[in-house]
Amino acid sequence: MYDIESLYEATSVEDACRALAEDPQSMVIAGGTDVLVKCREGKFAGAHLVSIHGLNDELDGVSLAADGTVEIGPITWFNHVTTSPVAQSTVQTLCDACDTPGGPQLRVSGTIGGNICNAATSADTASTLYAYGALLDVRSVRGMRTIPIEEWYTGPGRSVRERDEVLVKIRIPRDHYEGWTGHYFKYGKRRALEIATMGCCCLVKLSDDKKCIDDIRLAFGVAAPTPIRARNAEDAVRGLAVEEAVEKIGKLAQQDTNPRDSWRASKEFRLQLIKEMSKRSLTYAARKGGADI
Repeated sequence: MYDIESLYEATSVEDACRALAEDPQSMVIAGGTDVLVKCREGKFAGAHLVSIHGLNDELDGVSLAADGTVEIGPITWFNHVTTSPVAQSTVQTLCDACDTPGGPQLRVSGTIGGNICNAATSADTASTLYAYGALLDVRSVRGMRTIPIEEWYTGPGRSVRERDEVLVKIRIPRDHYEGWTGHYFKYGKRRALEIATMGCCCLVKLSDDKKCIDDIRLAFGVAAPTPIRARNAEDAVRGLAVEEAVEKIGKLAQQDTNPRDSWRASKEFRLQLIKEMSKRSLTYAARKGGADI
């Protein structure tokens, strides 16, 4: 049973912000693949929902700004990110990550903005957007503010977004993707319809001769209470030959992360995943960039 007290369908982002400000019990719903499940479970009993589902003109789609920034509307379905020509030509690794949540039915109803606002460390887009250094624009009746994704998460299922704020845009600046190649690796007990036991995204820039790591970003989901960058590991392998970097990065990444025990996997198993997934993700990312490895 869905215990929903009220549902207001906003006619614009401004209207949604007003409705959220006027009702202190209200919350945003877009695709509903997370919110409705929690309503059914009783976690949001008596929910006052403000729907932004119909705001396609303002909040849907993938586009390229004049300065080369990739701009993604928060109510864009996973499938639409995956198949977007703009995304495929700029942030291909994000396209790959958006092709992994749940099954086909979820990917044509779940939204990338909901995946972010749910603030789960296991979210498939979390580690990839971390690696891309995404910027998140949120709006309320108080105005607009921009939050770097690394400042977004405050704990499991928690973020800095206020209850009455609406995520209105996800931005990836040109220098965060141009010249980079990447790979997203998801591990779960099943091949589909599975929440990640571990997610890993590696982006690399190679030297002109394709033999060394010029720059690298390595990010994880479920390796800590929030998504995390393995910055010490990145610093340690930057400038190394690709083969040497692959050999070293796994153990270095283990030192940067803090996975937990859960019914899905033990801490020890997750540490092993971190080691192996770091190596494989770097290997595949480097190959896509032209490295002979």
